[in-house]
Amino acid sequence: MPIPEEVINEIKYRNDIETTISSYVSLKRRGKTLVGLCPFHGEKTPSFTVYPENGSFYCFGCGVGGDVFTFTKLIENLDYIEAVKLLADRSGITIPENGYDDSMSKLKNNIYEINRETAKFFHDYLMSPDGKWALDYLTQRGLSVKTIKHFGLGAAPDSWTALLDHLKSKGYSISDMLAANVIGKSQRGTYYDRFRKRVMFPVINVRGKVIAFSGRAMPGDDKAGAKYVNTADTPVYKKSENLFGMNFAKSFCDEQIILVEGNMDVISLHQAGFRNTVAALGTSFTNEQANLISRYTKEIILMLDADAAGQKAVKRASEILKNTGLEVRVVVVPEGKDPDEYIKKNGKERFEALLSGAVSEIEYKLLTAVKDIDTNSDDGKVQYLSRAAEIIAENGDIITRDLYIGRISEKYGISRTAFSAKVDEIRKKNYRASRKKEISNIIHPKLSGKELNPEKRKYPTAAIAEETVISVLLLHPDFFDSVYEKLKPEDMITAFNSRIYSIVCEPLSEGKTPDISYFGERLSTEEFSFLTSLYNSEKGRKNSLTVLNDSIKVILDEKIRIKMLDAENLSDDNWAECMQNLIENKKKGKV
Repeated sequence: MPIPEEVINEIKYRNDIETTISSYVSLKRRGKTLVGLCPFHGEKTPSFTVYPENGSFYCFGCGVGGDVFTFTKLIENLDYIEAVKLLADRSGITIPENGYDDSMSKLKNNIYEINRETAKFFHDYLMSPDGKWALDYLTQRGLSVKTIKHFGLGAAPDSWTALLDHLKSKGYSISDMLAANVIGKSQRGTYYDRFRKRVMFPVINVRGKVIAFSGRAMPGDDKAGAKYVNTADTPVYKKSENLFGMNFAKSFCDEQIILVEGNMDVISLHQAGFRNTVAALGTSFTNEQANLISRYTKEIILMLDADAAGQKAVKRASEILKNTGLEVRVVVVPEGKDPDEYIKKNGKERFEALLSGAVSEIEYKLLTAVKDIDTNSDDGKVQYLSRAAEIIAENGDIITRDLYIGRISEKYGISRTAFSAKVDEIRKKNYRASRKKEISNIIHPKLSGKELNPEKRKYPTAAIAEETVISVLLLHPDFFDSVYEKLKPEDMITAFNSRIYSIVCEPLSEGKTPDISYFGERLSTEEFSFLTSLYNSEKGRKNSLTVLNDSIKVILDEKIRIKMLDAENLSDDNWAECMQNLIENKKKGKV
């Protein structure tokens, strides 16, 4: 059963959308709306808009939209029911147990419990005499027992069923253990522990819940297979959306966050007092991780390995971070060492000095661009200056460009005017390419597997008219009777809009006047975002009735036109019927 509408409305009333979103996003008032940088994708120009009048939001950059429940669901990585429950708890509202289907919520809670019990099992084993092999490894790596306990580190026994048997004794089901990805199933149908004879690192989210594990094989164990075995994505965990150490770093990162590559780097730096350190989780840095960081700090220091892979990672992370509003600086660890090795060898003070020498993103690119180029030769100098001009041209700040144009031209003894002209030439070229791509995407948008209404490509005129009808109905539900008399869901040409129209008409046919939240539980996140865009569209705000009738006429005209185009495949009787419908519609004033 869905949550009763009156309960949804009460929760929504007590969780004002402006106040709720403001705790995550810095908003500025613009007339009746508020705008800010979207927390769901990187951008420099605000396109995230909040509409306090109707309790909705919509981002014109990435197309995400909805109500306060949708926002909470996305920002906290919850499902719809969990988001409603979170907001209900915040406002002291109790949801009746028989008022919603909480099967997914129960599964997630079971996985959280299994993960917590699994983390305790691994930690207890590590601290027992049987786990001495793993504890010795961690202490030899320089970790104190206090740090080991702080991060909840553990060890998996060298057994195929130790964890499985333990969780069974606690009453957990095989199906939930599989869903948590702590056990696996063999081709013979038997079940086994996924982590065996490994040092275990629990992954904890920003709300303090254990969501996953990373298991490291012991050095020299040739039978272990992969160096790391990690939890696959589960209902409570997506590695692309989380960061190792963020549960602790979030309290110490007002000024900056340090991004490193490995779990041990994070733990070693935290132990040394650098508690604002995090790492990606067995994957390259993602947009979701960048957006998570941008919610907690204003500067990020990239401290990735000095090898070719590390430099490539810096370049990728820099591109992702470009539109987050974060200041980006880079530290290259000397001697090709990782941060864990460096701080153990050189101590906290030298590491602090290393941090203070962090360079800006543009400086890092200019420094690495000179690698493998002999700038003492004329050819080498020209090659480097061309690279440098491209790097400087990417920067959008005119003062920064001017500063580095001056530095480079002076250092390499070339005319500032000539070098500046080269930078401007590249900027114009980049701008033309960017505009060409934007226009191409508008005229020929890429077909996406997630495209909501692929038929819109085939019937653009009809689809736009259908969207207008839905938009006007959302704004003027009192038009429903006259609209529905002329236009039924089956009259819509595109199947997607037909279904959305049918869902919108359902409460209206019962005499209800729902707000946008009514549809939140009935649609997917993408569909609800689409409906929110129509809800806040300007299509039906002026001359609504005229616009509505014109749109209905377009749809019905298009339907007949499409049928007539297919006349070769129509029998004589069907063709005659089609013509008769056209005549009757004209008599009724429908077309």
